[in-house]
Amino acid sequence: MDPAAKDNKESAHPPGSSCPGPEWPEQERAERLARGAALKWASGIFYRPEQLARLGQYRSREVQRTSSLEARIKSVVQSYLKGVQTGVWQLAQALEAVQGARESLGEAHRLFRSMAEAALTLEPLQERVAQHKQLQALSQLLPRLRAVPAAVAHTQTLIDAQRLLEAYVSLWELEQLRENTRVALGGLELPAFEGLGPLTEALGWAVEVAAGTAGQLAREDPALLVAAVRVAEVEAGRTGPLGQHPQDWRQRFLRALQEGLERVYFGTSLLPGPGALAEWLETLRVALPAELATAEALVAPCCPPNYKVVQLWAHTLHSGLRRSLQQLLTGPELRAADAFTLLHWAQHVYLGPEMMGSLELGPDADVSQLEPLLTLENVEQLEATFVAKVQASVAQWLQKALDGEVAEWGLEKEPDTDPSGFYHSPMPAIVLQILDENIRVTSVVSKSLQQRVHGMAVSELGAFLRSFSDALIRFSRDHLRGEAIAPHYVSYLLATLNHHTALRSSVSVLHLDGMASVALARVEAALDELQRRICRLVLEALLAELQPLFSSLPSRWWLSSPELLDGVCERTANFCRDFRRVRSPAVQLLLAEAERTVVLQYLRALMQGRLVCRGADERTQAAERLRHDATQLRELFLGLGLEESVQCAPVLLALRELLNLHDPTLLGLEVAGLRQQFPDVSEDHVSALLDLRGDVSREQRLAALSSLQAVPPPSPPAGHRALFSLVPAPTPAPSYCLPSGSCA
Repeated sequence: MDPAAKDNKESAHPPGSSCPGPEWPEQERAERLARGAALKWASGIFYRPEQLARLGQYRSREVQRTSSLEARIKSVVQSYLKGVQTGVWQLAQALEAVQGARESLGEAHRLFRSMAEAALTLEPLQERVAQHKQLQALSQLLPRLRAVPAAVAHTQTLIDAQRLLEAYVSLWELEQLRENTRVALGGLELPAFEGLGPLTEALGWAVEVAAGTAGQLAREDPALLVAAVRVAEVEAGRTGPLGQHPQDWRQRFLRALQEGLERVYFGTSLLPGPGALAEWLETLRVALPAELATAEALVAPCCPPNYKVVQLWAHTLHSGLRRSLQQLLTGPELRAADAFTLLHWAQHVYLGPEMMGSLELGPDADVSQLEPLLTLENVEQLEATFVAKVQASVAQWLQKALDGEVAEWGLEKEPDTDPSGFYHSPMPAIVLQILDENIRVTSVVSKSLQQRVHGMAVSELGAFLRSFSDALIRFSRDHLRGEAIAPHYVSYLLATLNHHTALRSSVSVLHLDGMASVALARVEAALDELQRRICRLVLEALLAELQPLFSSLPSRWWLSSPELLDGVCERTANFCRDFRRVRSPAVQLLLAEAERTVVLQYLRALMQGRLVCRGADERTQAAERLRHDATQLRELFLGLGLEESVQCAPVLLALRELLNLHDPTLLGLEVAGLRQQFPDVSEDHVSALLDLRGDVSREQRLAALSSLQAVPPPSPPAGHRALFSLVPAPTPAPSYCLPSGSCA
């Protein structure tokens, strides 16, 4: 088919066709696209000649398809037109309804305007009607209103009689009457109801009073307590308050209960005065558990479960007690006994099985999770107060003990002795008992307090030892100066050695596990110093007796007679006779020091150059005298109980060998041997001994002294006790001076 003919055919539309005309641009564009697609399809199908034979089939198929499409389009268009027709009809009906409603609204508006104008004329009538209703209501309530003053007085009487439930019902009825009257009168309050406010407060005060004495009421009149609780609960649950906020009455009840409980046990007038703290705490120890038991057994059944009475009771008592203790601690400083009692009570008794930790109390009474009664600052304050007070008291007692002991030193009688014969005084036991008791008693409170008191006790013991030492110095000075002669001066010095021994043996009781030993080491050092001072004073007294005898040694009389040393030994024996009353080990130390003192005094006399031997016979006599004196001193101190191994008298035997040497050329060897035995011997000492020989030439002297210079002095052996270093040697005369010159 020719495309142009086809276009002409498709463009011709029969009259009355539903297809839109060329005035629809979308349809025209669609037709062009369809024509183009059809031409493209036809050109592709009929491009080959053999396809033209099937042209009739294609034509009949397209005719059928076109007819089908036209039928469908026609059906759709008809359906659309029918819907449009229906819509137009409905719009017409709606327009008629709207016009009718508009007319009705206009008529109603006109009627409403006319009614408003009529209402203006009815306002005076409405006011009359309202007044009539008020008068009618007032006339109906008038009999009850006349009874209001009597009802108020009756309610007050019920409150005074503690008939709280009846009073609350009467008050509630009056309140309802007041509300009804107010509503009936349009909010107008009548003067007849002015007494309801004070009446409400009176009832609230009565409820608070009952709450404040809840414990007593639970035992004596539980019905009154239950009535007060019910009034508070009913009023708290009302939507219309009775002069208070809805929850105020319950809170007032609980607050009054707490205040009453605190007032009973922790009122300002009940706080203890000085010295009464222990009694107050003991009263609380008994009363508080009993109060909790009462709350659990009697008060709790009278109250709702949400009150948690036992917990409230426990927390209130705990808080009140805590505030009272804080108030006490901010007041005047407590005494030592009160501070100790409070520390022990708060840390052990309060939470112990006797009080809040009792198994008889329920779990609600547990206060272990609350704030502690005493803060760390409170504990520190109490411990410091206790230690300071105890320290002052201990210092006073120790001074009294020392004063009593010192007062006995000047008495005419000898010191007391124990059954064993040793000098004895109760002073050391008193001192250690005072210190030990204060340390041990604090162990029941806390480790920190015990450590504080231990440090204080050690410090006070050190101060006591220093005071003891100073008292000994004053005692000795006054005696030696003749200001206060002590008849038994040495005996009391020996007694103080026993005091020292007792103190040293007992100081171990002050040792505390976990405490540093520095403080005790200072005490040990003070004890050592005290012992040395006592021994020095005793030895000074011994020297005072022996020095006149040693002034004649050595001498010609000394060479020929043993009487001189016999006198020394006799006086020494008499002086040391009372040493037997000194306990070991002090007696061994004292004997050793006495023996060394005698030997040192002997050596000092030898070094003075008072004697020069004139020949071999005198040197032999001197050597023999040294041997005899050494033996006599050894036997003397052995008899007194001093072991031979610690004696110093063997030094005389070494000097005897130096004097007994017959060949002066061998003096160097003898001097070297002397240096080996006594490393502290000096050239001046050797020179003085050579002078005593009287036969040593200058060359021999220099040779002997050179043996000392040839080798350094040996190290002192273990346990060596200095001798020659404590003996002053005379300065040798210059070699160019004549013996008879002024230098001699």
